[in-house]
Amino acid sequence: MMTEAKNDRLLVRLQRLKARAASAQPNDRAQLIALLDDVETLRDLLMRECARLDQELNRASVRVTAITAYGRSAQSVRALRRGH
Repeated sequence: MMTEAKNDRLLVRLQRLKARAASAQPNDRAQLIALLDDVETLRDLLMRECARLDQELNRASVRVTAITAYGRSAQSVRALRRGH
């Protein structure tokens, strides 16, 4: 699944970022600035993925509501036909 592969790449990227942060020298300003930039970039990617997942959950919720309403309607019609 494409989304799974994308999530795996984000996780690997986060793990690499953690390793770089752990080895960063506090007095290396350029390295710290680059690290902060990478953290911000990864954060933006994660926020976009969260928004995409939120939209996907909303669409699924709408589908479930529609299917439930359809099922109730069909049950009512069957009950009416049986004379209940």
